[in-house]
Amino acid sequence: MLEDSLSYPMRGDWIGRILIGGVLTALSVVLLPAFFVMGYYVRVLERTIGGSEAPPEFEQWGELFLDGVKATIITFVYSVVPTVAYLFVVFGLIGAGGAVGGDGGGLLAGIGLLTMLLIVPLMFVIYYLVPAALANFASEGTIGAAFDFDALKPVLLSSDYVLAILMPFVVGVALNVVGFILGITVIGLLLVPFISFYAYIAIFRMFGLAFAKSSGGASARSADRAVGA
Repeated sequence: MLEDSLSYPMRGDWIGRILIGGVLTALSVVLLPAFFVMGYYVRVLERTIGGSEAPPEFEQWGELFLDGVKATIITFVYSVVPTVAYLFVVFGLIGAGGAVGGDGGGLLAGIGLLTMLLIVPLMFVIYYLVPAALANFASEGTIGAAFDFDALKPVLLSSDYVLAILMPFVVGVALNVVGFILGITVIGLLLVPFISFYAYIAIFRMFGLAFAKSSGGASARSADRAVGA
């Protein structure tokens, strides 16, 4: 899976594709280009799940943008909603402890402070859920599919998906090392968005392969897109 994913971005007319994606990644600080980049990653998932071996091109820009917006909404819901709920519980316990006072209040506040340690596993749970949600969205084409836990369950419990979640850490470490080295010079710093785009194509390819293998096949949408690739 790792070897396939790392070679995947270089298939076909890869130079033009990486140039476009790198420029959009660099411009993502102004937000709008970020939706196109996210839409492209969704398309990587979609084509991979459909069985295509070739990376998608930058085309159908309107649809690319809308998919990026939808994927951002999905990521936001998965990330922000549980985080807000978590913070509400933590500060609610601490606040209640201060209001109650005494030993009971101290106990409540202590529990609240201990609960803050759960932020790390919470972040990992979010990281674990989001790629599967985006993959099912890419496969089915609807935001609701990202929250179809009956469909997501076999994927989330599969060893292939666990492996696909862990391997990007290796890519991420390598990317950080390369980015640090390139960041020493101005020319090298300019290359970072292009390398980042390349790496994320590989990472989303891993997610797509794992999803396709563990979900039992492609939907009509992703299969059609793969045929049209």
